[in-house]
Formats: sequence, C-alpha cells, structure tokens
Amino acid sequence: MVKVPSDIEIAQNAKMQPITEVAKKCDILEDELELYGKYKAKVSLDVLKRLENKPDGKLILVTAINPTPAGEGKTTTNIGLSMGLNRIGKKAITTLREPSLGPCFGVKGGAAGGGYAQVVPMEDINLHFTGDIHAITTAHNLLAALLDNHLHQGNKLNIDPRRIVWKRVLDMNDRALRNIVVGLGGRANGVPREDGFDITVASEIMAILCLATSLEDLKERIGNMIVAYTYDNKPVTANDLDATGALTILLKDAIKPNLVQTLENTPAFIHGGPFANIAHGCNSIMATKLALKLADYVVTEAGFGADLGAEKFFNIKCRFAGLKPDCAVIVATVRALKNHGGVPKDRLNEENLEALEKGFGNLEKHIENVQKFGVPVVVAINEFPSDTEKELNLLFDKCKEAGAEVVLSKVWAKGGEGGIELAKKVVETIENKPSNFKPLYDVNLPIKEKIEIIAKEVYGADGVDFTKKCEKQIKQIEELGLDKMPICMAKTQYSLSDDPTLKGRPTGFRVTVREIKVSAGAKFLVALTGDIMTMPGLPKVPAANNMDISKDGEITGLF
Repeated sequence: MVKVPSDIEIAQNAKMQPITEVAKKCDILEDELELYGKYKAKVSLDVLKRLENKPDGKLILVTAINPTPAGEGKTTTNIGLSMGLNRIGKKAITTLREPSLGPCFGVKGGAAGGGYAQVVPMEDINLHFTGDIHAITTAHNLLAALLDNHLHQGNKLNIDPRRIVWKRVLDMNDRALRNIVVGLGGRANGVPREDGFDITVASEIMAILCLATSLEDLKERIGNMIVAYTYDNKPVTANDLDATGALTILLKDAIKPNLVQTLENTPAFIHGGPFANIAHGCNSIMATKLALKLADYVVTEAGFGADLGAEKFFNIKCRFAGLKPDCAVIVATVRALKNHGGVPKDRLNEENLEALEKGFGNLEKHIENVQKFGVPVVVAINEFPSDTEKELNLLFDKCKEAGAEVVLSKVWAKGGEGGIELAKKVVETIENKPSNFKPLYDVNLPIKEKIEIIAKEVYGADGVDFTKKCEKQIKQIEELGLDKMPICMAKTQYSLSDDPTLKGRPTGFRVTVREIKVSAGAKFLVALTGDIMTMPGLPKVPAANNMDISKDGEITGLF
C-alpha cells in the first residue's frame, strides 16, 4: 500500500473549490446559498419547494460492524463511495453528521474521514463549523434558565423540583458536571435543587433538529418537549413555559443544511450530530431529503455498528421521513474481525484464520439484521497492508455464504479511484436487487414488546429484564398516552449485547433496561441499558493534549 501522509496534512493540501462552484454541480442556485466564508455555506430550505416534484435519487446507507480499537473506517468509506460514484459518471452527494467537540478533544479526535477520503475544510468542520451545535446548546440552556426562573418567580405551574427532567448541556466531555446543585447562595439566586449536564449532542433539541421535516415541524416538536412533572404527576412542556418561540428563533439558521466538499470536490451535506449510542445517530432528515432532490445517488451514514445506527436509521429516521433506502453498505476490516475473534490489538498483524472465522460472526449478524429490514447488502472490506490473501479469500467466501455482495475498498489510500469497484457493485446491487424496506416493529405495540423485538431480533438476546424503576416509568408513560412511539435504544457500541466485553456474536445473554425517558418532542422513547452515560468523561490522555497551533495559524494534532 502507498505510504499516506497524516490526515491533517492531506486536508491542508487539498485543492478546494469555492463553495459556489460546488453548489453549481448539484444545481443549487446562488441566491439559495448563505455563505460562511469561501468554502462553507448553508442551503436555503426553499430548494425543497423548488424541486418538490423532482423524483428522489437512490439512497445508500453506510453502516458497520461493532467498533473495535483496530478501527473500521465507516465515515472514510462513506466519503470514498460518494467520490467513487462520481468517478463512474454518477451524480452523487454524501451526507454526514457534524462532529462534536467532546470526542474531538477527548478520545476520537476529528471525524471528517481519513486518508484521501475526507471532507474539507477539515479544521472548520471539526471545530465550530457554522455554529449549529452552539445554537442547540444555547436553545437548550435558555429553556433550563426559563424553567428555573419559573420556580423562582412563584412556580405557577406547580412544578415538583424533584421531578425536573431537563438538565443543562455543554458540547464537551466533562464528568465533573454530571451531577451538580444549582440555586445556592440565598433566595436571590433561585431555588436550590439537584441538576446536571449532558453533552449537547445528547440533547433532545439535537434529535429534534435532525428529525424535523420543516421549520413548522421543528417548532411543534420543540413545544412538546417535556421538561418536568407537577406535584400531581402532570407533564410540563416548553409550551407551558411559553418558551417555544424563543427556542425556535435560536434554531432558525441551524435547521438549514451545511454544504461543504470532499477532497475531490464532491458535494457534501454535514448537518446534525446526535450520538448513536445515546441518541439516534443520523444526520438530519432535511440534509438527506435535500440531497435526494439534488443527486442521483445519496450516500448517508448511521453511527457505530448496524445494531445501533442502522437499526435507528431504519426504525426512527426512515419512519418519520418516509425514506426507502435502496442499499446498505456494511464496513468491516480483517483486523477488526480478528479482534472480535479474540486477538489482542498488538497481534492483529499476524495471520489468524481461526480468529477471523470466529470474529466473522459479528459481521454475519449485522448482515442478517439489515436483511431483516428488506434492504440489499454490500460488504466493504477496508484494505490494510497486513491483510493476507488467505484471510481475504476466507472473508469473501463467508460474506457470499451470508448472502451479501462483497468488495475490497481502497478509498483511504486512493480516494475516489479506490472506491470505483465499490461504487460499481453498489449501483449493480441497486439495479438488480430491489429494496423491500420495512421497519421492524409497529409503533402501536406495547413498549416492552417493541424493546424485546429489538433485543431479540437485532442483538440476538434471549430476552429483556426491566428494573423496578423502569417498570414504574413504563406504567406512567402508558397512563399519559405517550407509549405509541418508536424506541431509541441507549446501549454500548462495542458489543451486540449490553455488555461491552462480549465481542463477536454473543449468545445466551439478556438485556437489562434500567430506565425509560420520554422524548415527546423527538417523538421517541429512550431505553437506557448498561452504564451508558449522557455526559462522557475525558480519557487519561485527552486528544486535546496533543493539539497545537503555529504562529501562522496552522493547526496540528486535530487528527
């Protein structure tokens, strides 16, 4: 394999086109652009009105196996596939989530692809970008401030301070803020109570921004958000606090998709960033719908493995947006599958067919899961120099036995050229294998039954256990008539189970749901399992410790 410079070196040497030129490629008019400098723009929602009678393009979902320390390259594959499609003469657009500053400065570093399959300007995308996440942070915290002010000014709504469910948010990993006390310092400083912070991308407002189908829909969903309960057990919403208008004003620009480009100048919409292990893990409906009107092929992405991102993409996003995906690409590597087969990270370069075959169970389960939704599958194997011919042959044979097309992807080292074979296979699959997409469950089923369907069908669990606290919450949700909504599972990304140590394809396990949260604005119920945190902490050596900027403004260490 060709020696490739660092991601940030490649991005800083990219030959970007003015965003106005990128917009012309996908027929966006100049007056439909709101420029954020030379290489970024927001796109007016008027484009959807102008093109409402134009047929949609084909929708391709990129997902993956359960992530490992060996890395899989899902975002890289998404970007490389879109560039590969353009290389074979197809008009393609990629749609991605916005990176959060929390993991950017924490464990993961940047999230704009890698090698020669990146979106640019990389530094801007990974940092403040166009301010969408800041707008969500501000709107969320305005609602928190209005809530505490209501308590301070006499509590006309009879809110029980012990039953406030609206925390504050910050777009940073900061474990010290998970549990705090506010209102200290005397009567002038508010009503003392326990509070806490979530990371911004876990905010219900982020989920709403990504699921809204119009500004009107955004406003309606915001008004329905439940922030607390009264002493007599009635929900209190943003509407009850007269907060809806102000919150929507803060989001009037954030709802518009952001247009940037890949290293090969393919148009890219990067918009919205809910986490996939604690939220629904997909870019905005607005960005996807806009791309479908502007391109023949749209490559989108869902976070982490197919057990989380793809399941929620199919059951939540597609349901609300009326989308019908035409094909799914599952990304895997020989190295990652050997890790799932029990090989430690420091020995992944050694040939190990036995471990690869054992670890293949993880990929096999994800293939089966996507097929349950009626969507054709192509497996993209990201190439590594340590992959042996025997290992690749075994993996190709196993994928074909599982009923999936399989292609070796070389986009990291070769960009769009390395994605040509994958692009051809995806187009061929779409043309020859029609999608029969359908969600996995009916939203009108009882809450427990919906969760059990996901746990048994998608995770392979024997069943589900609900804590006493959870049982009580389910009863209350049913009494309030809020039970007829999709389920958003909050679960570890590292395993098909709710135990991150169970690699490969575990069997004989049960899933424990410890809490159910109502996201009445997002219109889904969040089921929390395991030790999932909605405010992550920083690792022992945060990525931030290795970042710097020169006197000329050149950033290093962001990747």
